[in-house]
Formats: sequence, structure tokens, C-alpha cells
Amino acid sequence: MSGKGQERSTERLDVSMPAIKTAAATLAAGGLVAFPTETVYGLGGDACNAEAVAAIFAAKGRPAFNPLISHVDSTEHAFALGMATPPARALAARFWPGPLTLALTRRADCPIARLTSAGLDKIALRVPASEAAQRLLTAFGGPVAAPSANPSGRISPTRADHVMAGLDGRIDVVLDGGRCDSGVESTVVDCSDDSAVILRPGGVTRQQVADCLAAAGLELAVATSSSDITQPASPGMLASHYAPRAALEMNVTRAEPSMKMIGFGDIEGAGANNLNLSPSGDLVEAAANLFDMLHRADATGSAVIGVAPIPAQGLGEAINDRLRRAAAPRKTR
Repeated sequence: MSGKGQERSTERLDVSMPAIKTAAATLAAGGLVAFPTETVYGLGGDACNAEAVAAIFAAKGRPAFNPLISHVDSTEHAFALGMATPPARALAARFWPGPLTLALTRRADCPIARLTSAGLDKIALRVPASEAAQRLLTAFGGPVAAPSANPSGRISPTRADHVMAGLDGRIDVVLDGGRCDSGVESTVVDCSDDSAVILRPGGVTRQQVADCLAAAGLELAVATSSSDITQPASPGMLASHYAPRAALEMNVTRAEPSMKMIGFGDIEGAGANNLNLSPSGDLVEAAANLFDMLHRADATGSAVIGVAPIPAQGLGEAINDRLRRAAAPRKTR
């Protein structure tokens, strides 16, 4: 296994138990493993090993102030690391395992490396529903820090091919579990006190979160604006994120000659190999197709990618959030 910052030989494996055991051993040795979840592929490292966490940042080219989500195999494990609050318990009981991340105050004895939470006193925790992810977490036996398995700021991966295209030679293992079901990252909710605030929309809708809390006699608070965040409290809050190489324009109803179009509903994609997030206007189908179609559109070499208008309700909130960040001006380095 190569050291941090050196070229690595990336091994692509299936999700059989022998492969899972190889991946778990790689994590235990401080290596990096990309694995499928129900949302997108994650780039995993031992969350309690600061050097492994640093290697995640290095492999992705990710700013060190951008915190990571730690994945665990059970609610009990999560609440042994972060302090459970009434909204956290209510949401965990309803949505875990699943596409929900809770930001909690870390316990005094929490072993997760401080670099994982970018020095904050909060940690982001998720219990994924994916069978492959669950088997890996159980085999490893500890929390796995895992942002999306792509170069920082680029389109999130929903297939192992996407991971290899961006990170081959930078990580140790890719577990190929096929296409991810959801296609957008988890919803992140700050439950570090008795209020609950959505920091990032995702696979669990705002209405589902609000309804769950209301059933427990709790309310969903309103978040402050995150349009110009420099010290994010959650992954996926930077203004420019999820970006293709091409420029991206939203709410396009007619493609220009230099544009690769991604349609939705009655608005069709233009040109050969038309792309449409959901010809029937189904937001669940659109969410599942989003990153895959952005990868495909970007691979055409078009200067601009146009995306048809997406309704803002339900999963449309998460889709539009990703598209706005992908379309945002990119800061030069």
C-alpha cells in the first residue's frame, strides 16, 4: 500500500464477502476504500485515524475546512459517538438506516479524529441502508469517514466507473456495487440541540423531516443562508460544488448550438443521445439520474450543459440545490 501523497495501485473489486474483508483490512491499515451507498459512492477511511482522514483530503484535493460525514453500522453506534437529542432520536428512529445525516455534539470520549469535523465540536453521522456499505462497516467495526468518491467540487459518483475516472491511482480499493439507487447525497440535519435545522437538502425531503418531527411534538427550524459559506458546518455547503468541467445553466427550455441539454418531463434533451432526467416528470427518477447524466453530458466535451427547469417541491429541492452549486462561479486558485 502506498503512503499518503504517493501514487497508489487502485484495485477494483466486487461486493462479495471476500472482497468486503479485503476492503475492511485496507481500512484497518490506514488505506482508502471507495464503496457504494444508496446515495452515491463514498471514499472511506478510518475516521479515528487522523492520517487516513488526511489521506482522504489529499486524494480528493478537498479543503481541510470542509467536514466529512462518518458512517457507522447502527443508531446505537452513532449515539455512542455523538450526543442524542430529542430531534435526533426521532429522526434516527424514522430514517436510519437511510439517506439522512445528523450533525451532533461530539461526546467527550469520541475517538473520531478532529480533522474529520474540521476542528468543530460537532460530528456528522450517518447509518447507510446499502447492504454493501453495511457489510463493510460491520466487517471493519468502527466509524468510516466518507465524503463522495470524486475530486473535490466535481460531479458526485453514482457508478464505480465514475470513481475510477476521478480517483484511479489515488486510492487503494473500489468496491463495485453497481449503480446507486438514490443518486443524490443524504439530507444533513443539525440536531446538536433541541432544535433541528436542515443544513443540506438530500434524499429525505424537507416535508418528511418536518412531518417526523411534528409527530414527536417538535419543530423544524429555519436555517440561515448558506450562499457564501467559508467555514461550512456540513459537507456540500460550499457555494461552488458538484461542478462539471463545462459551464452549467439551469432552467433552460431550448438548447443553444454549443450546449448539451439535459431535459426533464416534456422538455427534451437536444441532439444525438438525448438525455432526460425523467421523461414522465418523476422527481425520484430524476434524482437517481442526476449525477450520472451530468457525467455523460460533461463527457461530450460541450462548452455548456443546459438543464431544464426542475420543480422545487419534494426531492426537487435537493436536485435544484446541487444544480445551483454546480452552476455557481468557481473561485480561481
